[in-house]
Amino acid sequence: MFQRGSRRDAAAASAATDAAPDWTLNRCSLEYFVELHVETPAEERSTPSEKATTDTTAGPADARLSYKFQRLREKLREAILSGEFESKLPGERQLAKRFHVNAKTLSKALTDLAAEGLLDRSIGRGTYVKGTAPAAAGMGRWLVLTDPAGAESDLVRRLRDVNPEMIVCADPSQIRPSFLTPFSAVLDLFGAPEATVRSLIVRTLPLVAIGHEPRTFSMHCVMPDIALAGMKIGRDLLLSGHRRLVAVEAPGRSAVTQALRQAAQRYAPDAVIDTCAPGEVATLLGDGAVAFVCESIPAARLAKAAIADNAAVDVALAAIGCKDETTPDCSGYFVGIGKVVEAVQGILAEPPTRPTTIWLTCDWADVGTMPIAEESPAPRSTQIRQPMYATLAS
Repeated sequence: MFQRGSRRDAAAASAATDAAPDWTLNRCSLEYFVELHVETPAEERSTPSEKATTDTTAGPADARLSYKFQRLREKLREAILSGEFESKLPGERQLAKRFHVNAKTLSKALTDLAAEGLLDRSIGRGTYVKGTAPAAAGMGRWLVLTDPAGAESDLVRRLRDVNPEMIVCADPSQIRPSFLTPFSAVLDLFGAPEATVRSLIVRTLPLVAIGHEPRTFSMHCVMPDIALAGMKIGRDLLLSGHRRLVAVEAPGRSAVTQALRQAAQRYAPDAVIDTCAPGEVATLLGDGAVAFVCESIPAARLAKAAIADNAAVDVALAAIGCKDETTPDCSGYFVGIGKVVEAVQGILAEPPTRPTTIWLTCDWADVGTMPIAEESPAPRSTQIRQPMYATLAS
């Protein structure tokens, strides 16, 4: 009896369980239950079309934004327009804590206000009310170090167009530490004395070398790709029959010399590579040299003047460097001054913590100053030179 009754009770309990609903709801089912059974207020039962006709204050984008986000944006806008934020806004963490929002919502609101023209946002500098952000480091007053010949160069004039307040110093040896106080950056165009460079590094002023790479100190550099350009010029001269090349470089520099030696190792191991200063070209001409590769256009102009005094000698002259929009005085690989200035601005806008070198790609220019060597067979050099230049120009 006991067992039989137990079975009947168990069956009845099972049937009751199957008939009764399961009220063990998880969070999702509970939300679904509430959505189905909680009555929506009458004022909120309007259809999407009715909302579109009755809501005339918000646009399509605002209709999809949360009320909390819109309220945050309005509070920030009021604070800006009322003058509560005069210049730089507090950090995003502080603002998020003040308005009780998360970082993502705050960042979106600030981005919207910047798009409206109320804010200026810059990574690493912060958020400012429009028009109150201080000038970037690269747009302070520049000090340009050069020699007397380069003080009126095209590069200096272009730099002055970008930064009218810059000062040009044609005698860096006379600079005193107190003279450097008002400057935010120093541009070295010709290779300042070591004592001057050392004092600049100690004062942690951003220092950019343009057109040359210092050998003693590490600093930011903007220069043509001398290694590649010198290698190509050396290749063309050697394949056209020249067996003595002269690198015309300022004392202490060797980039062109090294590039010509690499070209000689590959194309003419028996070639001789010499080096001279720009003022020594006439001496090398008297010694029989007839192929010169200059590290810059100013050096090429000095070399060309020396060559003009020896009109009977057919000399090949090429250069690497920066040029303006005018035709260069000799054939070679050149980079436009505009590219140089843009690279300098890029470095000074956000100065890297470590010395950085920007190598600028050069373009070939042929003005007929690289004749074929007399001992070279003309058909061979003609077949080689034209395809090379066409490929490099493309």
